[in-house]
Parts: sequence; structure tokens; C-alpha cells
Amino acid sequence: MPERAREERLAAAFVELATALTDDFDDLQFLRTLSERCVDLLDIAAAGVALAASRDGRVEVTGSDARVRGLERNGVGWGEGPCHDCLRTGDPVEEIALDHPAARAAWPRFTRRARGLGFHRVAATPLRVRDEVVGALSLFPDGSGTPAPGRLRLGRALADFAAVPIVQRRRLRRQPLRTEQLETAVEARVLVEQAKGVLAEQRLITVDEAYALLRDHARSHRRRISAVAQEVLDGIGELALFGPAD
Repeated sequence: MPERAREERLAAAFVELATALTDDFDDLQFLRTLSERCVDLLDIAAAGVALAASRDGRVEVTGSDARVRGLERNGVGWGEGPCHDCLRTGDPVEEIALDHPAARAAWPRFTRRARGLGFHRVAATPLRVRDEVVGALSLFPDGSGTPAPGRLRLGRALADFAAVPIVQRRRLRRQPLRTEQLETAVEARVLVEQAKGVLAEQRLITVDEAYALLRDHARSHRRRISAVAQEVLDGIGELALFGPAD
């Protein structure tokens, strides 16, 4: 591909990927577009993506065509392949022939399946922002010849670009949870402070002694101290022992 044409198509690819960042942004659809643009720009046979789920640890896959999607799905199931290694280590996998002894030793089932699908070489790069790795991009060059200069470098640039919105969206999705947790913690603290005051007044003790009473009761009954505090305020439950001192 002429260099001028490549630059124009690369610019168009970045614009297309940036345009995809809408309110209804879908991670896998976005990454499938990334894989398709990699095939177009890097003169490779196929590209696959493994995306680490943000909560439950599952890994989802997509790719530029059905062959590589199935291959990456197999790789996830086997715990093999360059995407698996990238997710595990956070490091890129340099381009290697799939019949190389090192590749066959590291990924026996993956390499056998990949060669059966007509792939000859593979490289991979993580989708990473600083130390946060959210996925990996695998590149399957055409033929078995000499690696094209700069292919993996450009793939890394595209992967780095694609990782940013995914990481940002995940951080935003976590923010409401953190806010809710903080609010819950503040509410619990208020309950405990109020209960300390009630107990101190009832038993004519200091607030520190009242807190120790709450804490010890919660520990001995394996309950949250905020729940015990709420019962003190409501005057219900197992709290007869918290009644006024004789």
C-alpha cells in the first residue's frame, strides 16, 4: 500500500473509532471495528480481540472474521494463545511463526487450531492504560514471510487508542458504586454516634464506654455494629442488656 494512502486510511480509522464513542457505546462492537481496521491498515489476514470483563473475570472475544473469533474463543477456553498471555502479563507478544517450537510448546492446542485455519504467524499487544490491562489484540499476518516493519508498532498504537475509552467508561461505572458505599458508611457512622449518646445517657457512662458496649455486643453476636446501633435507637431486639444500669 502506498504510504500516502496508508496515512489517509489510518487517519480515517482513528476518526471512525472516535466517532463510535457515543452514549450507546458497546465495547465488543467497538473492538470488532478495531480488529477490522487493523486488517485493512496492517495488511494482515485477521485480527482478534480478548476483552477482560470488568467485574466477574470472564473474558469475551471478538475479531475481524468468524475464523479468528472462534479461535480466540477456543484460546480463552484452553487458557492458551497470545491474547491470553497479554492479559496475564500485560506485555506484548512479539511476532512469531505458529510452527515455531516455542509457540507450539507454549500454546499446543492454539497453534494446531490456528494452523488448521490457515494462519502462519501471530503477534499480540495488550489493551492497556498505564497499569490497567482490559484486553488484548492479536494480529495474524498474511503468509509465512518476513514480518513487515512497524506492523506491531502500529497495532500497539491502535490498541492503546482503543483502550482509553474502555478504561474511562469502566471507571465511570465504578464511581456510582463508590459513592453509594461512601454514603452507606457515613450513615452507619451517624447511627453509631447516635446510639453511643443514647447508651451513655441511659447508663450514666462515657461515650467511649458506650461505644465499647456496642462494639462488644456486635462482635459477640456476629452482627454489624450499625445494625446494633439502629436497635438501640429503636428500643427493640436483643438489647435488654443495654437498658438503664441498676
